[in-house]
Amino acid sequence: MMSDVPGRYGLYEPETEHDACGVGFVVHIKGERSRGIVEDALELLNRLSHRAAAGKDPETGDGAGILIQLPHRFFEHEAPRLGFELPPRHQYAVAQTFLPAEPYARSACEAILEEVVAEEGQRVLGWRDVPVDPEQLGPVAREVAPVIRQLFVARRRVVPSAFERKLYRIRKLAENRVRERGVDSFSRFHVASFSAETIIYKGLLLPRQLPRFYADLRHPELVSALALVHSRFSTNTFPTWELAQPFRYIAHNGEINTLSGNRNWMTARRGLLQSARLGGGGGLESLFPLIVPGKSDSAQFDNMVELLHLGGRSLPHAMMMMIPEAWEGHDSMSDERRAFYEYSSALLEPWDGPAAIAFTDGQLIGATLDRNGLRPARYLITEDDRVILASEMGVIDVPPERVRRKGRLTPGRMLLVDTSEGRILEDEEVKTDIANRWPYRRWLKHNVFTFDALPIMPAPARLAGEELRGLQRAFGYTDEDLRLLLQPMGETGKEPVGSMGTDTPLAVLSDHAPSLFSYFHQLFAQVTNPPIDPIREALVMTLGTELGPDGNTLEETPEQCHRLALPGPILTNGQLARLAAIRGEGIFETRGLSLVYPLDWGEDALEHAVERLCTRAVEAVDSGANILVLSDRGVDSGHAAIPALLALSAVHQRLVRDGIRMYTGLVVETAEAREVHHFACLFGYGASAVNPYLALDTLRSMAEAGEIQVHHEKVQEHFIHAVEEGLLKVMSKMGISTLQSYRGAQLFEAVGLERGLVEKHFTGTASRVEGVGLRELGREVEERHARGFAAAASFEEGLLPVGGQYQWRRKGERHKWNPATLAKLQAAVRENDPAIFAEYSKLADDETRELCNLRALLEVPTEGRTPVPLEEVEPASEIVRRFVTGAMSFGSISAEAHETLAIAMNRIGGRSNSGEGGEEGHRYQPDENGDLRRSAIKQVASARFGVTAEYLVNASELQIKMAQGAKPGEGGQLPGHKVDERIARVRWSTPGVTLISPPPHHDIYSIEDLAQLIYDLQSVNPAARVSVKLVSEVGVGTIAAGVAKAGAGGVVISGYEGGTGASPLSSIKHAGLPWELGLAEAQQVLVHNGLRSRLRVQVDGGLRTARDVLIATLLGAEEFGMATASLVAVGCVMLRKCHLNTCSVGIATQDPALRERFQGKPEHVVNFFHLVAEELRRSMAALGVRRLDELVGQVELLRQRPTSDHWKAKRVDLSALLEPPRAPLTEPRRCDTAQNKDVSDHLDHELIRDAQATLEGGDPTLWVRPVSNTHRAVGALLSGEIARRHGARGLPDGRIRVRLQGSAGQSFGAFLASGVTLELEGDSNDYLGKGLSGGRIIVYPPEGSRFTPEENVLVGNTVLYGATAGEVYLRGLAGERFAVRNSGAQAVVEGVGDHGCEYMTGGVVVVLGGTGRNFAAGMSGGMAFVLDRERTFRERCNLEMVELESLVDESEIWLVHGMIERHFQHTGSMAARRVLDHWQLMVPQFVKVMPTDYKRVLQARRTARRPPTAAPERRQRAGTEG
Repeated sequence: MMSDVPGRYGLYEPETEHDACGVGFVVHIKGERSRGIVEDALELLNRLSHRAAAGKDPETGDGAGILIQLPHRFFEHEAPRLGFELPPRHQYAVAQTFLPAEPYARSACEAILEEVVAEEGQRVLGWRDVPVDPEQLGPVAREVAPVIRQLFVARRRVVPSAFERKLYRIRKLAENRVRERGVDSFSRFHVASFSAETIIYKGLLLPRQLPRFYADLRHPELVSALALVHSRFSTNTFPTWELAQPFRYIAHNGEINTLSGNRNWMTARRGLLQSARLGGGGGLESLFPLIVPGKSDSAQFDNMVELLHLGGRSLPHAMMMMIPEAWEGHDSMSDERRAFYEYSSALLEPWDGPAAIAFTDGQLIGATLDRNGLRPARYLITEDDRVILASEMGVIDVPPERVRRKGRLTPGRMLLVDTSEGRILEDEEVKTDIANRWPYRRWLKHNVFTFDALPIMPAPARLAGEELRGLQRAFGYTDEDLRLLLQPMGETGKEPVGSMGTDTPLAVLSDHAPSLFSYFHQLFAQVTNPPIDPIREALVMTLGTELGPDGNTLEETPEQCHRLALPGPILTNGQLARLAAIRGEGIFETRGLSLVYPLDWGEDALEHAVERLCTRAVEAVDSGANILVLSDRGVDSGHAAIPALLALSAVHQRLVRDGIRMYTGLVVETAEAREVHHFACLFGYGASAVNPYLALDTLRSMAEAGEIQVHHEKVQEHFIHAVEEGLLKVMSKMGISTLQSYRGAQLFEAVGLERGLVEKHFTGTASRVEGVGLRELGREVEERHARGFAAAASFEEGLLPVGGQYQWRRKGERHKWNPATLAKLQAAVRENDPAIFAEYSKLADDETRELCNLRALLEVPTEGRTPVPLEEVEPASEIVRRFVTGAMSFGSISAEAHETLAIAMNRIGGRSNSGEGGEEGHRYQPDENGDLRRSAIKQVASARFGVTAEYLVNASELQIKMAQGAKPGEGGQLPGHKVDERIARVRWSTPGVTLISPPPHHDIYSIEDLAQLIYDLQSVNPAARVSVKLVSEVGVGTIAAGVAKAGAGGVVISGYEGGTGASPLSSIKHAGLPWELGLAEAQQVLVHNGLRSRLRVQVDGGLRTARDVLIATLLGAEEFGMATASLVAVGCVMLRKCHLNTCSVGIATQDPALRERFQGKPEHVVNFFHLVAEELRRSMAALGVRRLDELVGQVELLRQRPTSDHWKAKRVDLSALLEPPRAPLTEPRRCDTAQNKDVSDHLDHELIRDAQATLEGGDPTLWVRPVSNTHRAVGALLSGEIARRHGARGLPDGRIRVRLQGSAGQSFGAFLASGVTLELEGDSNDYLGKGLSGGRIIVYPPEGSRFTPEENVLVGNTVLYGATAGEVYLRGLAGERFAVRNSGAQAVVEGVGDHGCEYMTGGVVVVLGGTGRNFAAGMSGGMAFVLDRERTFRERCNLEMVELESLVDESEIWLVHGMIERHFQHTGSMAARRVLDHWQLMVPQFVKVMPTDYKRVLQARRTARRPPTAAPERRQRAGTEG
């Protein structure tokens, strides 16, 4: 209950807090308690300090803690001082309590706890004051520190097995009573642990402070056989003692992406939950809330684990239910295990997201990993029967000869130690035992019905002709919907793509009666959790859909899984007819509910209709219906329909409130849904299935009319496939793998809806800009209805409105970029004419007639301000230094356009951004006239194209792109027709091969991973500012705070209006939020946290004028990105076909003929920014301000302007956006000095000093040192120095040789330059060889090791990410995503995990052992050779883009032999020795993995080189080579 997190204020939402961490445990397998286990665990925690964080106060950590077995021996030692007799072990429990500092509140809380203990029949023994040293705390932690006391409770009349459940009841009842009585006004009361088995010591501490603060932890009698530790990195720094981990059963490293849905569904289950163990149905009711709202995702996960475990399941069983493996398409998994997971899915939705979770009940201790393996968990087993598991290796020093085994958790797998039995239980044994506990398959067979078993029923008559057209108009269809959405989906089965972002009005400002769906904006993952790759990693994703009532989560009986399995989430008209016909089957009863209502009910008709619908839904469920079909069929001239999304969510929320939601499934039959976003909304608000009948009938009509070149029987299949693919992409953007978890999760923000409407019918949805209510929505329903049925509609002769959402149309929706604004801007910059520019600004800024965006509702009044002379205002030459041109890659735009922007920005002292396509080396040198074509900002994006040491050192700023405004949560794509020789060379890829960026950075799955990448980049280029690009969404402020704490010097807030080369249309229109919201939230949260002075804030995404810059400044920005406007200045005419390579003005094309048409000049861009700056100066003068810094964050100068003349805009309330930060006036609102990540602890500093002579051309250097896991990015600092001095060529081979012993930290050898060899005797952690730039890395186990190297884990995950050149030799196993996005390095390894060689575009990988699943997904270049002795590799390889061949080509045989020979020479590998000794026998066992695109390009090259007069037999032989 204790919390110091502020409530909602301004744009800040407490629910958006995130955290990540380091986690680990030490256990003695035989259960021997010792002081050494505790000390080892504390040392482990200390060595994970770099995974922890602190905020403004560097001595106040985000949290650290330890869980141990209840230390009976220690308490016996303390007993004489306690004043009571201590019962024997297991006959008493200890509550570790955090209490309010105020004496009255503390006494009241203690009295309540004692009161409940007595009521529950247990005996209070007494209290103990926990000895602590407040001097060890930071000032902030000390200010909010609780009083920490232990309550001892004796077991009475309860069997030992039920005692923990009794303690759970006591704690829950006491927490509720403290809250109900209001005795703890600051919510400081918290029971950290209450158990007869375990106790937790934790707090708002740094790892090193934990044992110094708690004297108990230093006591020699405090012993344990196990210890679980955790260090926390929170995005924010609001002091919260209770959120430190471990929690009562778990310690969690990661993020639960589905938390909102998990919590919502547990609330909905309230009426179903019953457990005799926890006091029966009535007894359970008194314990609610079981999942405590407002706590962290980890805390709520722990709540659920506790409920399942105390409800009767073992901890491993609970973990399998909450974090199931990707079982749906796993052919090699046993049927019993798949049956267990399928059965469990009827009881509980997966708690999905990147997670390494360690868990314990005091006897069992273990850990499990999420289904996609997105967090690290390494372990070793020692000869003295200890198991050490942690986020990294090297956290405890163990002599090599004492190590029995080194391993890692793999995706979805579990490691378990049972100290009572004294043994390790492997994943297979644990899960086989649980999966065979009950006959789950038999239960499913008898209780889950397949759709095929339903009788065939005739579909409703197809809509056609004017009836079809009338309904299309009435439900808001436009000509654009047919041409740009339905036609491509029906023809190709793919979601349509567009470009150049969006510049149309928000739904709440539109006069074209947009659908309700348009008021909802999709949320997405960034930084604290990764998006998933729905294409390349599809094996972890599923749209599996079942329908019907849910079971009681706390019971396991056959009746709990009565379900109907649907063919998919999107139903055809015929399939729905079969579903709707179910009547009186005993198990399933379908009831249809009409959404249609009469128009003559008046202006509140919609509200009355919704209430009537909800009442009918409750009545239907009460009468036994367990499938409700909500249908908007029946609309005619006198009747309209409730918007499908409103109807669905209102019914869903009403059934939840009435406690009956889980008794029924909801199906939506609607004419509205036609694009991916519509379906995402419906599933996100609780639909089990959707039938888009009007879209399907429209598609068939178009096919029959020849408007779609696909047979009318096929067209709906294509459409459904496109929608399902799009749904997977929307889910994946939030990092969610299963539709079951996405359903009901409400992962949207409503923009412009009345808060009362949202709270009632969309309960729990973020909504910070208040706007229209049901009355206005009803009016929009009527406006759309009138298009189809009003008298005027008959004069339209079947035509649909033009639309104009995606392209400017004269009678369509308005656009900010239109023929008038384009012409004026281009004329102004070509003539450098302030008068014409003023006309452009007036056109672009004129919102008096046509409102478009949130800033249109703001004004900057000058009354009361004393103007200053214009000549006293900061000159334009200074202001333009704040401008940047946004990230556009060389490849997405032509070299001419890219270099023109760079030259212009370098002339004015601003900055251009390279985008994610790399940069040609010649641009680092000035032209003869002094112009510099170098982009000052070098972007580091998920694909790492061209990210070499040379690229990184030639930058003033290094920008980590987490997301981009037009498609947050998605990767970019450069079509093969744009990848010519020049671009392929820069990107280290193959000409003509399409290049796709992964949705996530594979080295950023959490906030501490981001901190690591910042450290890596700062190491390579210590002088550069490292910034992080985020996209505006609810919670972006807390992410920005995390970015600051991670050490970045800048943060970019991008609005959803931002342009792009190519993006799905649903993402362009519906993902992300306006920059005004994101910027204001970031400013509010950063200032509140005391972090604003550390970093520069930049904004982009639709800025066009000086007025935009002024408003952005007042909301908190110091720098301003204008990408689209810059392109317009050099000639862009907004054809919005950038992805087609047909840009007629030579900008977004690589076609040489079209590039010749490019007319842009650097002067045009220079003129544009100077014209903006001069207009801005005039505004500054009018406000009486001389320097722009004086305006940064001065939000009080803004006010919302009156809009009483607009029937919707007058309802909009921007007060949350305009709220000043909650901080003292002395707290800075702008950056004082942008921070650089501290790399003073870097091991390379000493190496560079010792190798100085070599760097200057002298003798080679040999450098020998020990290394530990705290030494991170070894070699990166040195490589940056080499690249600065010697460029891309680096040093000659072998000039610097570094020999290290120990466990190296993360990013070992990152960006390692040519001429450097790192040789490590030991092991290493994640990200080894990241961005390898020509160096050599050798790793082998230490001398004296007893384990077999090729059977033990040597290095971590994501090795060689984005490597461009160099060699790697690894004598042992690697983790997941080995060689992901490798572009040119050669590597030999003895086994890899899942997703090996993913997205690889170059280089060669030889694997001398097994691989995980999904090898070569997205591999488009390079080659891999896998030793496949078991002949199972084909089953583990993703064959979508590669072919498997034998190793027969002589040159390739020698290539592989040479690599293995070098591997043996460098590492002494016995696996390599065996292969070489039996080479002739081994060659046939190698499988060559060859990308089909790469093979095609190589064949084309050979054909082009082939002499035209070659002899026939020579041609034949040449044709078979390779």
